[in-house]
Formats: sequence, C-alpha cells, structure tokens
Amino acid sequence: MNLSPAVSPSLAWHSLDLLWQGDQHDVRHGLPHSILPPPWQILILGDGSPTRHLQLLTGEKTEVDVIDMAPVGPRDDGAPPQINTVPSPHLRRQVWLRTQSGQRLAYAVSWWDASHVDEYLQNRNLPIWDSLSRLHTELYRDIQAIYCGHNRALADAFGQEGPFWGRHYLFWHDRKPLTLIYEIFSPYLSRYLGELPRAKFQ
Repeated sequence: MNLSPAVSPSLAWHSLDLLWQGDQHDVRHGLPHSILPPPWQILILGDGSPTRHLQLLTGEKTEVDVIDMAPVGPRDDGAPPQINTVPSPHLRRQVWLRTQSGQRLAYAVSWWDASHVDEYLQNRNLPIWDSLSRLHTELYRDIQAIYCGHNRALADAFGQEGPFWGRHYLFWHDRKPLTLIYEIFSPYLSRYLGELPRAKFQ
C-alpha cells in the first residue's frame, strides 16, 4: 500500500484535495483496519450498490438531488484518467444522495456518453442503480481507486468536517465502459458504520 500523499487540481466539480490515494491493489486486498474499519471497507471497497447500502443502513429510502447535468465535450474535465474509456462527447452529472428526510449521505459525479445517456437515465432524478435496474441492465462495478482527503464545499454541504473517504469506478455493460463515477461519503455514516480513525496521512 502506497501511503504517499497526492495532489488534486481545483475543478468545477467537488474533487478531494487528497491526503492519500489507493490503487487497485488496495481495492483488492483492503486497508489495515486501523486506517479504515471493516464496515467502511464493505461500503467503499465492495462492488454492491451504494444506494441500496445506504438505504439498508439508514432505514430510509435513498433519494437523489441533481445538482447539474452539463455537457463537457471531448475534454477530460479533470476527471480520473478512465474517462478516456467512456465514448465522448461527455455529459457530466452531479448529485447528492440523501435520506428521504433530507440528510445528505454522499456526493457523486458521473460522466456519460452524451449521445446515449437518455437510454440509461430515463428518469434523471432516480439514483443511477434504480434507473439501470428498471431496465434490467447487467452491470459490473469496476473500482479503480480509493481516496482520503478534504473539500471545503463538501464539508459545508454535509455539515461534517473531513477528511472524507471516496472512490471512483467504471460501470461496464456488454463488455464496454458505460459510465465513470466518482463518489464521496459523508462522515455522518459513522453513526451506522462506526467512527473513522483520525487520518494518518498528514
């Protein structure tokens, strides 16, 4: 596990100012429990639906607040490098995942092939997993990297101080990348998953 710090650029979407970034080796083998407790690892490193996991944790329906959906054209948009595997021009979608009662639990940004996004997000206010499940779309969630870092806008929006944990992954469908997704989880989830240790990457 490489514990060297990383630096992320300032972007229009809410990327983390990274304290640490893990690669696919860390995804496959996990992290020491002193750094990321097992329940958090199941959420962040597991390949199941976060929408479903959040609903099971909170006992409330997970809903989506769409922040924006905007074309970004052929540029990389400061996204993780796997954006190059998703056909362009790209459309970027930013959302909050929250409980039905309004508690924000996660932030997610995704990049789609703009010419096909309407096929998969027929109702853009539904969580991605709900939209794809209704279409009976077979998917593989391919986690590429995990993160720990800070972001002032996310701290204000969550009402929680960082550092925050997150990840990015590709959704594969029919052996082709369908979308790239970057997710950050709120420390509010500690009430269900246990307290996060103080970040040891400073």
